[in-house]
Amino acid sequence: MLQENIGKVICTHSWSSAIAHIDADAFFVACEQALNPSLKGKCVAVGKERGIITALSYEAKQKGIKRGMRLNQAKNICRDLIVLESHYETYSLFSVRMFEILKRFSPLIEEYSIDEAFVDLTGLRRLHSKTYKEIALSIQSTIKQELNISVSIGVSLTKTLAKLASKLKKPYGITLIPGNQIHLFLKDTPIEDVWGIGPNTASLLKKLNIHTALEFVEKDENFLKKYLSKPYIQTYNELKGIQSIEFAPKLPNKSISKAQSFVPSNKESFIFSELVKNLELACAKLRRHGLFAKKLTVFLKTSDFQVSFIKIALSIPTNLPIMLTNTLKEAFNKIYTRGLFYRQTGIVLSDLTEKTHQDLFEDTVKIEKIERIYKALDKINSRFGNNTVCLASSLASKQNKKQHLNLPFVDIKV
Repeated sequence: MLQENIGKVICTHSWSSAIAHIDADAFFVACEQALNPSLKGKCVAVGKERGIITALSYEAKQKGIKRGMRLNQAKNICRDLIVLESHYETYSLFSVRMFEILKRFSPLIEEYSIDEAFVDLTGLRRLHSKTYKEIALSIQSTIKQELNISVSIGVSLTKTLAKLASKLKKPYGITLIPGNQIHLFLKDTPIEDVWGIGPNTASLLKKLNIHTALEFVEKDENFLKKYLSKPYIQTYNELKGIQSIEFAPKLPNKSISKAQSFVPSNKESFIFSELVKNLELACAKLRRHGLFAKKLTVFLKTSDFQVSFIKIALSIPTNLPIMLTNTLKEAFNKIYTRGLFYRQTGIVLSDLTEKTHQDLFEDTVKIEKIERIYKALDKINSRFGNNTVCLASSLASKQNKKQHLNLPFVDIKV
């Protein structure tokens, strides 16, 4: 048992549950830096269009710049500050892709904000053949490798403890709080830093001689009920390692995205073929989950990391790429600039539903035939590898790549 002045062990079971909180580091600026690596390591902020700082890099924070500061004031503090306009659609695309990565590690994801998520890792150590810390490291490194942004991760028994842990080693940190060490972390946590406890409640608790999170959980629950409402009692239990705030994952696969980088090229047919391949892979995943997309987002990234994109509302939800190729071509023509070199293409299928809605004017017989064809193609691709059989318009992306099978051309007339 530890010394009394440190506090008593609150929970003796180290991992009765395991909730991870993933928090992207300086997310908006990190997205800009991922698209333009020359900005890395510099004092960067976004919010130029509003005239105030809405997000900033850690280098800018170290200079004393804060969110909400006016641009002229920030420039006086740091003359080298680079201020960019915000690109919220771009940040949304990064967010979608980050959440897609998280779904590889657990089926239970709660998207808390555009750059934060809770992930239920309970019982997944055997599945991944890793400890909880190793799973967290894999999540962190995968996001860094694929998106070129960093995240900080906290893992503990409850959402409140996990959110507290993710703040402790920013940026690019990992902190685990097992049950038998909760008291060690709470003793150094000011009560106002606890998720869910606002300034007014913190002020009240300090009047009750409660200044730290540990002093809060060491109080008798009946004592707290005299002064606090139910949500704060839930926070009290969460800090003790007792899950009391519901884990509320959203519907699975809110969106599905596929993107692929390649050696920069200005060959239109090749770039479009890469886009078609993205579409085929994304639609294949939709079919595996029995889902249909009602919205399509198409994006292209140039060799100097400039992104152009377009969003399209589909008249009929679908998961069949051949039904979207004409729409895809029209979208491509709107955002593609001839002569530019491109390094990445991507697709986001969103506003997903479990049921399709047939239009009275659609040829249902034709659609049923296509569905049967894709059912057969999915079996082939599942056995021999993705895109073993593909649309002719994506063949250019396979040039100089070894194929699994020398299969005949499949002609689908619609």
